[in-house]
Amino acid sequence: QVQLVESGVGLVQPGGSLRLSCAVTGIIFSIIIMDWYRQAPGNEPELVASFVSGGRTNYADSVKGRFTLSTDNGNHTVYLQMNSLNPEDMGVYYCNARGARLVGAILYPYNSWGQGTQVTDSS
Repeated sequence: QVQLVESGVGLVQPGGSLRLSCAVTGIIFSIIIMDWYRQAPGNEPELVASFVSGGRTNYADSVKGRFTLSTDNGNHTVYLQMNSLNPEDMGVYYCNARGARLVGAILYPYNSWGQGTQVTDSS
């Protein structure tokens, strides 16, 4: 079973920075893509950043230049560094990972979600 465990402190003042992490646990063979979504109250989830196997990253226009993805491949962890946060960045952040897991000698796809991290204006 593949699980995603999110961590990171969720209180921040506008203009501040925050780093979230998403660790993929379980017997996995690969992480093909990891997405970070943000959901503000009353809104649909918004895709803000994606990490694609091979190191390619994509960002929503609203966060370009402020958010940065990085990885720790040895621990299958992806980090989302968020700088210059503004009120529109507040909400619940979810990570989603898709890839392959190994069961015996057979590869199966997985599509797993983190538990969500609330990012709140502390001012």
